[in-house]
Amino acid sequence: ENLPPTGDNDVKVQVRACALSWIDTKLLSEIKLEKDLLPVGREISGVVLEVGRKVTFFQPDDEVVGILPLDSEESGLCDVVLVHEHYLVRKPEKVCWVEAAGTVRDGVRAYTALHYLSHVSPGKTVLVMDGASPFGTIAIQLAQHRGAKVISTAYSLEDKQYLERLRLPVARVVDVSNGKIDVAESCLEETGGLGVDIVIDAGVKLYSAEDESASKSQLLPHKHDIITLLGVGGHWITTEKNLQLDPPDSHSLFLKGATVSFLNDEIWNLSNVQQGKYLYILLMVILNTGCKYEPQLDEPIPLYEAKVSMEIVQKNKARKRQVIQF
Repeated sequence: ENLPPTGDNDVKVQVRACALSWIDTKLLSEIKLEKDLLPVGREISGVVLEVGRKVTFFQPDDEVVGILPLDSEESGLCDVVLVHEHYLVRKPEKVCWVEAAGTVRDGVRAYTALHYLSHVSPGKTVLVMDGASPFGTIAIQLAQHRGAKVISTAYSLEDKQYLERLRLPVARVVDVSNGKIDVAESCLEETGGLGVDIVIDAGVKLYSAEDESASKSQLLPHKHDIITLLGVGGHWITTEKNLQLDPPDSHSLFLKGATVSFLNDEIWNLSNVQQGKYLYILLMVILNTGCKYEPQLDEPIPLYEAKVSMEIVQKNKARKRQVIQF
């Protein structure tokens, strides 16, 4: 309601679909963006209604997709939003609204992990933890598209069956749901004892088993397992922001010449000097959506169910990406 006038570099977009993703309130607090009311829904796809006088990338009626910045005052769950042109890219006609909005965030994370943090290439072996998650699914398919051999862990029998049904099946699915299969042992066996070149985790155990209470954390590998299965010159991409490496851990990594990188997909929004790379990633993600990826999307959700869906997302209980369709 009551949108301000379109600025020189703004694009007015009529939203057709908006994906819901978990809000990291701790990160917002750390970078001084915490507010009493936070806009919900940042991944949008829609049609350009109007452009500012300095906008060069778009014209009215263009179909676009993008991610609203971290400091956005607007929610993507609106009929019309104003977005700076540098946060949008064109959407190909063959990609539907729901797929575009539902794939863009996980695609950016996967591209960041595999291209900028670990330089995936043909012949490398990649381990993707929790491969049946929305992010894991895109990471697996992107790695396969680049010619890598992929191993993945599954947290349930349903996850295992889903991974085996992918258009390009993974080389090995390690079902860790019963707690009896050793991930490190399986990976070393699959690679002839050499270890994997790239590991993308979905969190790690930071403490011993008796200190862990949540059921999901029991399925996570210990950091020692990941260091063990990592090959010489390997890359460990972690989503664990509180990772603690002790001197013996560091020594093992040193002996292997391995690296540890932290996957923070918001970094592109926090550093304007990298905006060109960010736009390139957005474009590559959207161009590949529909022809190379099978995203993990739930059925499109009507706007009146958005509140309930967002509560599920914020509690990390949604196994598929939730997308609101207008």
